[in-house]
Amino acid sequence: MRVPLSWLREYVDLPATETGRDVQAKLISAGLEVETVEQLGDGLKGPLVVGQVLTIEELTEFKKPIRFCTVDVGTANGTGEPQEIVCGARNFAVGDKVVVVLPGAELPGGFAISARKTYGHTSHGMICSSDELGMGDDGTKGIIVLPPETEVGKDAIELLELVDEVLDIAVTANRGDCLSIRGVARETAIAYGLPLRDPALLDVPGPNAFGHPVQVSDPLGCDRFTARTVTGLDPEARSPIWLKRRLQKVGMRPISLAVDITNYVMMELGQPLHAYDRSLVQGTIGVRRAEEGEKIVTLDGTTRTLHAEDLVITDERGPIGLAGVMGGADTEIADHDAVENGGNASTDVVIEAAHFDQVAIARTARRHKLSSEASRRFERGVDPMAAAAAAQRTVDLLVLLAGGTADAGVTEVIAPSAPHTITMPANHPDRVAGVEYGREIVVRRLQEVGCDVYGQDELIVTVPSWRPDLTEVNDLAEEVIRLEGYENLPSTLPKPPSGRGLTHRQRLHRRVGRALAGAGYVEAPNYPFIGEQVFDQLGLDADDPARRVVKLTNPLNDEEPALRTSLLPGLLGALRRNDGRGTHDLALFETGLVFLPREERRVAVAPPVDRRPTDEEIATLNAALPEQPRHVAVVVAGAREQAGWWGKGRPADWADTIEAGRAVAREAGAELVVRKGQYGPWHPGRCAEFVIVADGTERVVGHAGELHPRVLKALGLPARTAAMEIDVDALEQVGDSTPQAPSISSFPVATQDVALVVDAFVPHADVEAALREGAGELLEGIRLFDVYENAEQLGDGRKSLAYALRFRAADRTLTVDEASAARDAAVALAGERTGAVLRS
Repeated sequence: MRVPLSWLREYVDLPATETGRDVQAKLISAGLEVETVEQLGDGLKGPLVVGQVLTIEELTEFKKPIRFCTVDVGTANGTGEPQEIVCGARNFAVGDKVVVVLPGAELPGGFAISARKTYGHTSHGMICSSDELGMGDDGTKGIIVLPPETEVGKDAIELLELVDEVLDIAVTANRGDCLSIRGVARETAIAYGLPLRDPALLDVPGPNAFGHPVQVSDPLGCDRFTARTVTGLDPEARSPIWLKRRLQKVGMRPISLAVDITNYVMMELGQPLHAYDRSLVQGTIGVRRAEEGEKIVTLDGTTRTLHAEDLVITDERGPIGLAGVMGGADTEIADHDAVENGGNASTDVVIEAAHFDQVAIARTARRHKLSSEASRRFERGVDPMAAAAAAQRTVDLLVLLAGGTADAGVTEVIAPSAPHTITMPANHPDRVAGVEYGREIVVRRLQEVGCDVYGQDELIVTVPSWRPDLTEVNDLAEEVIRLEGYENLPSTLPKPPSGRGLTHRQRLHRRVGRALAGAGYVEAPNYPFIGEQVFDQLGLDADDPARRVVKLTNPLNDEEPALRTSLLPGLLGALRRNDGRGTHDLALFETGLVFLPREERRVAVAPPVDRRPTDEEIATLNAALPEQPRHVAVVVAGAREQAGWWGKGRPADWADTIEAGRAVAREAGAELVVRKGQYGPWHPGRCAEFVIVADGTERVVGHAGELHPRVLKALGLPARTAAMEIDVDALEQVGDSTPQAPSISSFPVATQDVALVVDAFVPHADVEAALREGAGELLEGIRLFDVYENAEQLGDGRKSLAYALRFRAADRTLTVDEASAARDAAVALAGERTGAVLRS
């Protein structure tokens, strides 16, 4: 919510010395999140005046249309002579009043104005658009054309209210009252201890039988509907400058006088309104639920198919508006632009000011993906008692600014309701905050927010109509605490019960994160949403299980409507964004859940809200959820080690990702088998698969290696990008996290090196497994330290694998014969299983 300080001062007599920053500090202390204070007109320096266009000469010898104008600026230029200005805009004519900035002035952004020669003429200043003055969108996309009655030579800075301060407030979902100048003014008055001039305190005539007929068929969806009629509007009437500027300052675009007035009153009082062209409304205005499949064309020109839960405004033809969200095109107000296009402007209007159910409006707005200023307010809570005042304020402005006549008829349809009352012990805020406020402060603070309070030790509190969020005693306690100042609460650290801490899963998660961070990876969390087109980009087969996704009913982004089955899409997207911003040496990791739909689809039953769900009900809910294993993924690109005076450095490659997978397995205490693999996005010749053995059965839990060039091209990734993804939950199931102390032997190690020649297609993992098994218990470690291929020496399709074998006994020093015998046994088994022979 954008709140101009000048508008706020109309309702609260703030000290003249108070700045926007001062008000920001006060409101933040009172619990409102004021994000920024925008300084409008910062850096603007005159002379900036009103001028009248005297002549326009079209310069046709240039590629684009250029006009050489003379403009009367009165005595603002010191001579009284017409000012010569070159301008490229086309939306003004001779006789129009415009805004002229003269030499010596400075526009926002440090743009200094001086006389300069351009297009064969000297331009002494500039005719301004709203964008150049930092005013925001005025809908013209061109030069500002002022009303004909504007005085020539008048200071335009003052006329257009260009200098102001605007507070930008992030209003939380429970404070719908602060989506209005009235609500923020009330909070400001409380914060400063000043009286509030409530703009909703108007003399409103009572309902009678002469107003426009209204029938509400769903009083639960609409408990209050006020209709007022204004006739005889001047079709040529335009919104005055002050009205346009206030709408621009709060972030709205001026459209036409009638629409601008309804928007102005909505921002002022927080009550959304809608104006119908009375000549286009046929018969009684109704409020009901839509019929399934009904259609309506809304003001944005979109044809929408309605749901049976949608609340609609109707006339004899059917729906003419989505209640509380957006009006229909059939009854749209037509302004002076319609006359210029051969149509008829609206001269008689019906004003709607209603109060709709919060949940109904929220669901309709989300169902149709149609968030509007009106729906934002209704779904957060609107003051039902303000409807009549808002309608009266709109009528008054239409009469004042459009020359209309207020119809004597007043329609009010009201469903009976009682104000909400809460009984609260007077010392309840004291117990919640741990501070002794006392009854007097509690009562005073509740009265300041508009509550009626009675009683002594037991307070009977009647909540004001504009605060529907106050529903129980803790809400009232929060009001007292925030107004007394959160900063005044004492800091007391909680005392956790002994014997509790992180779960085993949480500890593993942290260990994995620390291990990868220690290896040089940077954590990059991503949203768990994906679009299904990414599976084609990753090169997954059509029947790949990863393509089975859980889709969201109401996704945040229509392009990503599904939950991820892999961490790689988000992590590769983060790598691409960083590479595109100039960071080319990247090593990123992420730990997070993936979502795998179950074979049996179940529908979750809504749990009760009047009690805690039973264990059986919670189990039923969990059974309907998708499986959510925790994965870890890494991606690398660019240099893994930087070059410098210390050495050449080296690029990141597939081996780094395999080592990352091993590091994760070590933290889980799991034995990981790494062997050649082929899957999805990885290069078929540079892909390893991770295998674990659970209950005697092998299971593939991840892959690592260099990505396929086609995947790199499809995703826009750097060359030779490598990646790894592994299922941490699967590792945890087979792992042993019991801390193992390192074994220290007093006996020396015996090292034997062997070089085995095998066929090129034989995996190193198979050779190593055979050597490890054949060497027996004396083998302490094995390491592949060389791979050699030479057709002349080894033969076609052959390779040499060189291993370092470490032997040690726990109770003696091994002899040469013992170590050699263990080596020979290892080589023999490798030869039997893989065809390996010792290299001569």
